[in-house]
Amino acid sequence: MNLNNLFLKNVANSPPKPYSGFSVFRGQNLSPLHTVAPLLLACSLLNACAAPLEPDDAVHTFIQKMVDVHYFNETELEALFSDLMLNDSILKKMQAPAEAMPWYRYRKIFITDKRINEGLAFWQANAQTLADAQQRYGVPAEIIVAIIGVETSYGQNTGKHKVLDALYTLAFGYPKRSAFFLGELEQFLLLCREEKVNPAELTGSYAGAMGMPQFMPSSFRNFAVDFDQDGKRDIWHKTNDVIGSVGNYFKQHGWQTGQGIALPVSTTGEKNKVIFNNSLKPDLRLAELEWHNLKISVPLALDTKVKILAFEQEQGEELWAGLDNFYCLTRYNHSPLYAMAVYQLSQAIVTKRVLNEKGAFP
Repeated sequence: MNLNNLFLKNVANSPPKPYSGFSVFRGQNLSPLHTVAPLLLACSLLNACAAPLEPDDAVHTFIQKMVDVHYFNETELEALFSDLMLNDSILKKMQAPAEAMPWYRYRKIFITDKRINEGLAFWQANAQTLADAQQRYGVPAEIIVAIIGVETSYGQNTGKHKVLDALYTLAFGYPKRSAFFLGELEQFLLLCREEKVNPAELTGSYAGAMGMPQFMPSSFRNFAVDFDQDGKRDIWHKTNDVIGSVGNYFKQHGWQTGQGIALPVSTTGEKNKVIFNNSLKPDLRLAELEWHNLKISVPLALDTKVKILAFEQEQGEELWAGLDNFYCLTRYNHSPLYAMAVYQLSQAIVTKRVLNEKGAFP
């Protein structure tokens, strides 16, 4: 079969197509093959021809959308989807996310000596790139380092699930969030066409997140950057692109350069529970804090808005005031536990850098 036509709808008088070819990449090193007839896909298509599988209504509707809206080749998509099955292990993991833990347990996963030390080593190895990214995007180097540390332990654990399998399972087997994952599956196929990557080969998390920064397909298409300017956005292996992409992500989500992230809060009486709600966006002005029996020791402008958040400890809870940049961190993962883990890891790495390197690095 000729993979130069993969995913292209063969329809006369169809609008111009944004794709002129498809290069298959070997394994996970993303080096292009010089042949364009991979045995894996060829065999898959031969099997589909010998024993075609009728897709269910939801899959067929999705394929038809990709054909009608994005001019994919219907036969090729049906062949690609024909061998896919719902993965029960993925569905089980979706039911028990780490973010459901109490803070005192969640924190222990990420704020460890190992992750702090490896974060410092990552910073040392990529000092110039981090400095360049901080200057361009206004996001502190330690935040970029901490994000990569929390997500994949600096690239050591990027996930072993095939992204196509994960997105297929969640789009068609997880009704609670099927609309979101249908959109990500659509974005993934577009990404593969644009980047000339074989969709059956990329791996990632059980939720379909990819590479060292664990970008979902839509985030890759919207925010990944070619920071080293080599003509390709590679968030799997090139730390330059990873660092630049994380910085760009936060800049595009409203990072406030020079602003703080979170501040501890003390109480002078009973807390007013009305301040706690499901929103993560700052919604309480400093002038209102006293009325709620709350106090922040660090002086801030009176018109500053904060979000008061409670983090469960083994004995009681601790209160924090999240600023706009804390909210920005939750745009990466919509969990205050996640954002606080990133923030505290970043601060631990900075402290380690100062104490161990005595200010000589970088």
